[in-house]
Amino acid sequence: MYSSHHQAHTDFGLRKMDQIEIKVDYDDLLADAIRPFDYQFDGTSRFVLPAFKAPPRDKSWQIGLIVGPSGSGKTQILKRDYGVAKRKKWNPNKAIASQVDSAKLSAVGLNSVPTWCRPYHVLSNGEAWRADLAAMIKTNVGVDEFTSVIDRTVAKSSAHAVQRYIRSQEMTGVVFSTCHYDVVEWLQPDWVFDTAKAQLDASRGCLRRPSINLEIHKTTNNWWGLFRQHHYLNDALNKSARCFLGYLDGNPVAFGSAIAFPNQHFESAWREHRTVVLPDYQGLGIGVRFSDAIAQHFCKQGHRYFSKTAHPRMGEYRERSELWKATSKNKKARLDYIPDRNTKERAYKDAHIYRVAYSHEFVG
Repeated sequence: MYSSHHQAHTDFGLRKMDQIEIKVDYDDLLADAIRPFDYQFDGTSRFVLPAFKAPPRDKSWQIGLIVGPSGSGKTQILKRDYGVAKRKKWNPNKAIASQVDSAKLSAVGLNSVPTWCRPYHVLSNGEAWRADLAAMIKTNVGVDEFTSVIDRTVAKSSAHAVQRYIRSQEMTGVVFSTCHYDVVEWLQPDWVFDTAKAQLDASRGCLRRPSINLEIHKTTNNWWGLFRQHHYLNDALNKSARCFLGYLDGNPVAFGSAIAFPNQHFESAWREHRTVVLPDYQGLGIGVRFSDAIAQHFCKQGHRYFSKTAHPRMGEYRERSELWKATSKNKKARLDYIPDRNTKERAYKDAHIYRVAYSHEFVG
């Protein structure tokens, strides 16, 4: 088990530089290609790897990172010292959640339930990359080209999400390599080796994740069209809902809404209706903070505020949070949910009688 009493890796020295030689067929096509450049080539490519003594996988650290420009030896060092995980072969006839645990999909920021139900080959580049990462991540694994082929917003959110999962599961010996320096502070590795400088930094704790400032504004239901396909239940929005929009760096990234909650036991109550974060921004913890902020807004106006969700990440967050308290309906099947007359909600309620959901009240 990983110990939180981390010691400085003072024994992480530098090994001698290794030279790699790779021979290829020196044919006419190759000769014609390099002739105009007067490049002297004898059929053998030679490459010198930066001097690096790999920190041993002794369970004293959880996350390592090899970073540097393309062609600087990252992949070769990772292969030599830690090995590289192979990509999963996906079954095109099965949904991704049938092939990888949904907890791992969520762990890399792939929280969209509709996306879980799709086969791998129809996913976007960002979704496919996250799915591949979820399939690979485990103790003592090496992940090459980390975030290399995805949008930088997705890269940062994925880096933060996966490091949080690795630490929560007490995994050790996980090593990533990347050419992108912008993920370093989001991944928060225990050690970083920069191939461009041949420099190893093992001072864990010196890197802090950048803060996120989310602006929240009241809005209309017109914005729902941008978010509706990403909600895990359905795309319906109550016409009477009060709506809110969350902006990050000027971009709309989250949509939330609440509706009045009439109840014979108390007056002036509201309940959460829809909360959606766009896929590219999932994994940063925006959803739960956004939901908290909306709840706080109603409580400051003198209302009570409730929420029911079947989403495990949101529900488990509230189970741990001091801002929310469980109601009597929390994590119980709704056997009292059978309507006494035939209404347009009858089919919906019949389908959800046995669905166990998280039920909480915001206490601030």
